[in-house]
Amino acid sequence: MDSVINKLTEIEEAADAIVAHAEEQKAVLDKEYEERKKAFDKELEAKTQSELSKIQEELEKDKKRLLDGQSGANAGSIRLLLKEYDENHTKYAQEILKRITEV
Repeated sequence: MDSVINKLTEIEEAADAIVAHAEEQKAVLDKEYEERKKAFDKELEAKTQSELSKIQEELEKDKKRLLDGQSGANAGSIRLLLKEYDENHTKYAQEILKRITEV
């Protein structure tokens, strides 16, 4: 009977050792998984920031191009208005004076 109890005790101790080893391995694997997860998250964050920067740069270029186009169009309109004024300001002044004096 003692030999059976001794064998059972040995088996239980072996099982406990196996479980303890498995728990140690699990802890190592958990740590490794966490480190890989952090590295992946960091890499993903860097890629995301890079893509966002590229998109932001493109948007800034588009905005600048649009503003430059509008500025050029506005400058052209101003030139035309100034030319119109230079050519006709006497006529406009005479018409204004005529309307004022007709009252």
